Amino acid sequence: VLKLFKLLHRTRQEVFRNDTRALEAARQKINEEFKNNQDETSEEKINELLKIASDVEVILRTSVIQAVHTDSDKI
Repeated sequence: VLKLFKLLHRTRQEVFRNDTRALEAARQKINEEFKNNQDETSEEKINELLKIASDVEVILRTSVIQAVHTDSDKI
């Protein structure tokens, strides 16, 4: 669980580099989701939550694009 938590935070830092609002929002959401489920004892539910977190990490790494305005009409 801790390994996945750290991986999500590292991925967040890479994906949202130089975007302080997105970095903070992602940090809060990751921490909130892990905290909300920290007392879960059902092995089945824990495995399901870990699968969701792993899927989120893959989606962040492969599907999120950060764009920068280089001109008034160019990104």
